[in-house]
Amino acid sequence: MSLLAADRPLNEIHDAMLLDLDGVVYIGPRAVPAAPEAVGKARAAGARVAFVTNNAGRTPARIAEHLTELGVGAAPGDVVTSAEAAARLVGEHHPAGSDVLVVGDTALRQAVRRMGLRPVSVDSPSVVAVVQGYSRHMTRDLLDQGTVAVRRGAFYVASNNDATAPSEWGLTPGNGSFVRVIANATGVEPVVAGKPMRPLHEEGILRTGARNPLIVGDRLDTDIEGATAHGAAGMLVLTGVATPMDALAAPEHQRPSYLAWDLSGMNHTHPAVVREGDRTRCAGWTVTVTGGAPRVEGDGDRLDGLRALCVAVWADRAADPSGPAAREALSRLGW
Repeated sequence: MSLLAADRPLNEIHDAMLLDLDGVVYIGPRAVPAAPEAVGKARAAGARVAFVTNNAGRTPARIAEHLTELGVGAAPGDVVTSAEAAARLVGEHHPAGSDVLVVGDTALRQAVRRMGLRPVSVDSPSVVAVVQGYSRHMTRDLLDQGTVAVRRGAFYVASNNDATAPSEWGLTPGNGSFVRVIANATGVEPVVAGKPMRPLHEEGILRTGARNPLIVGDRLDTDIEGATAHGAAGMLVLTGVATPMDALAAPEHQRPSYLAWDLSGMNHTHPAVVREGDRTRCAGWTVTVTGGAPRVEGDGDRLDGLRALCVAVWADRAADPSGPAAREALSRLGW
């Protein structure tokens, strides 16, 4: 897979934008600086917008309220959370009224209740499933109860498997890190509802009626891999978890269609990356790969240099994306 060119703004090519939240629209309590204006411009161009998040810690209503406070207008129906996807998975396997042990916050409990299931916090023989979601207030008691229920044979569902979550302090443990506690103690791996699995993005596509969505995120292993799984275009932004080195070293199923500094990239054109023999060009930058070692020359927007570097390294099987030459090339680009 290679980066795509776009001679028109992406908001004219794609009819809907499925936007991740953490690290894309906001980080903790604050908006990513470009995000409110970018969402407004995409909507003004006619693109529909849905916010698709692996975070199961808050309700769609609370997330919509937070977005509106940050200058990003949103209604609860614009927000698709992994809590909803996880509750739906349990509801597909067990009848209404079943007891479900919730290892997570109020938002996950509410999603379970909306599915007609009965959320509980203590294991008993009537518990048919354990559903686990992100909580900044995760307790040992909940992890213990979830472990006991899963060992007993309860159906185990995780809202998502992100190892980390961005915060105002930096990267902190995400739901996937707490999932490992129960998985390691029981030997049972959960069924995962969130990205990169299909349910979340499918719900976003359904709500927006999209035929050609753009999936935007800051993580390769969830947002971009999820886009690949759907055969949809994915745009990686550099405002959250993924670094330029991560993009360079991405396996094929996690390579984005577009690279952008931030969410404003969905309102811009994207330059072509041209390969000619051992040389790869993008705007004012040229990357030459010799013996698997990339060398960067040129000037201009260093994101164009990263575009050329990624395509050159992805295309050359002998290139080491994390080796000294690649690191030197990134240093030449200012990373």
